Amino acid sequence: MGQPLVYKANALVQASYRLSLYEQRVVLACISQVRRDEPLTDQHMYTVSAQEIAAETGVGLKTAYRHLKTAAERLYRREVTLHEAPNGRDSDKAKLTRWVQTIEYRDDEGTVALRFGTDMVPYLSQLTQQFTRYALADVSKMTSAHAIRLYELLCQWRDTGQREVSVAWLREVLQLEGRYDRIPDLKRWVIEPAVKQINEHSPMTVAWSQRKTGRRVTHLTFTFETKESKARRSRYRPTQAEIKAAARPGETEHQVRERLIEAHRKARMMRSAGEPEYSDEENQLDMAF
Repeated sequence: MGQPLVYKANALVQASYRLSLYEQRVVLACISQVRRDEPLTDQHMYTVSAQEIAAETGVGLKTAYRHLKTAAERLYRREVTLHEAPNGRDSDKAKLTRWVQTIEYRDDEGTVALRFGTDMVPYLSQLTQQFTRYALADVSKMTSAHAIRLYELLCQWRDTGQREVSVAWLREVLQLEGRYDRIPDLKRWVIEPAVKQINEHSPMTVAWSQRKTGRRVTHLTFTFETKESKARRSRYRPTQAEIKAAARPGETEHQVRERLIEAHRKARMMRSAGEPEYSDEENQLDMAF
């Protein structure tokens, strides 16, 4: 059996919600259990064990179960605002709903079971296009809930290698209203730790920059690729014959070399886009992480 995978409709990836780290662990562990070969109903119970949490976090079983129960209890009360319908369908309504409708504590087994909310089911099952997929292991070592959210948002645009978002939109998606209002605070407590953890613990490498409108920072730009792609790209060196053949009037040798290296990177990404891992009907998330 392959490693557990998380499938989410892009509309859910871009929904507005805030979950703690352990709430994220519970939700993602359950989502990774959703079968791709059969319809999901809101009657199915998904189970997460303290043993799984302990293995991920390195804490003892009793501590893991305590965290698990607390996270599940809080998760029951958590809301999520969905701005779009799943599978690329248009929607002119924002929908406020809940992640789960039932939580069961199974103390004798050291597990917690949950049932997803009725409105949540279409965003997790029968996804045929515009969805994001990644391995659960990609985020299992992260200790920042913001890092997990940012990783998902970048995975959604994996085929482009770049994503620019407005600061206002990011605040809404992460539900940061009233927190980190100053850009230096947002960078220090949200962006920088999240990027650091993605670079350390996931198969992705990320760099970021900011863009101003007037004197205010209004947008953040993230540039990213797989570490495997970066390693392969760093090994590519155009030959003198290739540089000579590709040279354009007025270009220096350095400019030609950099242009060929960048074209090589983009060509690799386009070739990856033809693989079945992810396609554009499936959000073109085709780089296997």
